[in-house]
Amino acid sequence: MERLIRNGQVRIKNAKQIGPSRLGIGFEKLDRKVFEPENAYDLVGEMGVHYVRLQSGWQRTETQKGVYDFAWLDDIVDNLIARGQEPWIDFCYGNELYTPSAREYFGAVGCPPIFTEEERNAWDAYVEATVRHFHGRVRWYEVWNEPDGRWCWKHGVSAEEYGDFAVATANAIHRADGEAKAIAGVLCNINLPYFKIMFDRGVAQAADAVSFHRYNSDELNALQEIRALRALIDRYNPKLMIIQGESGTQSDSRGAGALRGGSWTETKQAKYTLRHRLLDLSSEVVFTSHFSALDMIEALNGKVGDKASYLDYGYFGLLHADFDENGIACGTYSPKPSYRAMQHLAALFPENVRPCDLPVTRKSFDSPRVFGQDDASSQIVMLGFDNGRGAQALAYWKAVDLMRETFEGTISFLLAGEARKIGLIDLMTGEKYDIPEHMQEHDFYNSTGYEATVVLKNLPLIDSPLLLTFGDFETEA
Repeated sequence: MERLIRNGQVRIKNAKQIGPSRLGIGFEKLDRKVFEPENAYDLVGEMGVHYVRLQSGWQRTETQKGVYDFAWLDDIVDNLIARGQEPWIDFCYGNELYTPSAREYFGAVGCPPIFTEEERNAWDAYVEATVRHFHGRVRWYEVWNEPDGRWCWKHGVSAEEYGDFAVATANAIHRADGEAKAIAGVLCNINLPYFKIMFDRGVAQAADAVSFHRYNSDELNALQEIRALRALIDRYNPKLMIIQGESGTQSDSRGAGALRGGSWTETKQAKYTLRHRLLDLSSEVVFTSHFSALDMIEALNGKVGDKASYLDYGYFGLLHADFDENGIACGTYSPKPSYRAMQHLAALFPENVRPCDLPVTRKSFDSPRVFGQDDASSQIVMLGFDNGRGAQALAYWKAVDLMRETFEGTISFLLAGEARKIGLIDLMTGEKYDIPEHMQEHDFYNSTGYEATVVLKNLPLIDSPLLLTFGDFETEA
């Protein structure tokens, strides 16, 4: 970046200043009381993201049959709304009042209420009571969490069982509030065979959207997988929407949970965050939710009475947290590099920013930055965006394997029909740059001159997204 001309910094904005966007953050595991939410409200609001995913906690809310105490969840929902954010609720997990197996597992995780009429009726009543209670404050509701994983459907994974359960729950959501949206699926990944069985049970007609989770170390197949899901959905109900409900990675190799054991660092986590969220923003997903706001125990496989079984610490958070002797995330949460990266992304990508194709192609030149070698390279991701206000941008990066390598090189672009001011933003640091004249060539002539066709020569190329801007892409909300 030292060859560019630094001209400022991305203006950080909070969620209220930004307004609606397609970016979200996970505020999960509230049902199991594994963190202190009041210490995170301001930081989550200052992150700038719009959607905040909550887990509802049936067992926490209904401790006496037919009696619902929403006070704890009211406080969370209202605090987020006050900061300009939109909470959405994931309905989970079981309840020991109705399901005997739920007494065995910490938080009744993975114990669906599907075996007796009493269980099913109690679940439907709880769902309807929740949706009625939050009418006007919450509009999106997910049905369960990762039912295609044995940790969340403990008696044995069954897409048929879940499909029937999701249809019944979606119907309960709509009975309680005709304006509410039911999200089914909530799968560990884009598991097409599982989705198909769900749809064959009627989910595509009963629900308004489906969601999936993504935990993979690279992003190269992400868009193709979403397109494949769209193609399957279209055979059943083209109006069904898609949501990315969880995606993230660790910032420490000692973490439990998804992608555990990798040589993760805080810097690698930040790169992963930007790369995956930009791919989601370039797709048709209604919104994309990053997992998670702060470090916390995973708490998916714990047994009641065996504290050690659920003290499985995960480091997915964009915020650091301390842990007490019971594994509760506590203290003063503090930002990681990924938090700062998300702030930059949120400030630049409000709701009006949409994916687009751009008249930009790659050129190949010898590059003094790599001692005269050609700056052509493979595994380049290039994504176009339009802010709806006369400016556009190209996000690009080298998609190296974050576990094995870092990358720093150069890349050149041909811009056809481009007369706007060109700049560059490093989304990791938020630094903004002008591109010096010696890195711009105007040597493609036509009858009106050369000003509208530009070659950008030997721009920086790294393994973290850079944003090439055309016009004032950073506009006031």
